[in-house]
Amino acid sequence: MVVARHGEPALSRRIKLSASGYRRWWAAYEEGGIIDPHKAPVGLLDLARNADVIFASVRRRAVETAEAVVQGKHFVRDPMFVEAPLPPPPWPEFIRLSPKLWGAIARAYWWFGGHGSEESRPEAEARARAAAERLSGEAEQGRNVLLLAHGYFNLMVGQEMKRLGWRQVAGRGYKYWSTRRFVRG
Repeated sequence: MVVARHGEPALSRRIKLSASGYRRWWAAYEEGGIIDPHKAPVGLLDLARNADVIFASVRRRAVETAEAVVQGKHFVRDPMFVEAPLPPPPWPEFIRLSPKLWGAIARAYWWFGGHGSEESRPEAEARARAAAERLSGEAEQGRNVLLLAHGYFNLMVGQEMKRLGWRQVAGRGYKYWSTRRFVRG
């Protein structure tokens, strides 16, 4: 079973934003696609070619990644695999930071219970558990499974895969187009 992250998003990170600006930026990120689908690594193309079942998040960046690597094969789009939310804390407007720094702050804020009306960490963990069980079930039926989703949620799914008795045997970090391979036992 392989879990892969989407390609590089087509949204500039070379800006400074307030918390409310970051919330709008993240909303645009969630709706946006990827820069260059033709940059898909050969190894990921091979994994998709050999996959029996391919899942993708419903976010545009994941769907465009899937379309770039499956080369016409069918894949299942499922909201179960969307990224865990990144709500920024309600800080004053004069605090302006880069999206990368806001992402780290928002993840910590979310991790420790700040989520507003968005999915909480326990809810996302339950979703990751369900996703891992679904992927595990497919793989246990002898199918080669490929998931094309998001960085942090992939990490959460990987942790749940390990709890189900899978182990990671290969991984290339959490950068765009990166993959992590899991085997039983």
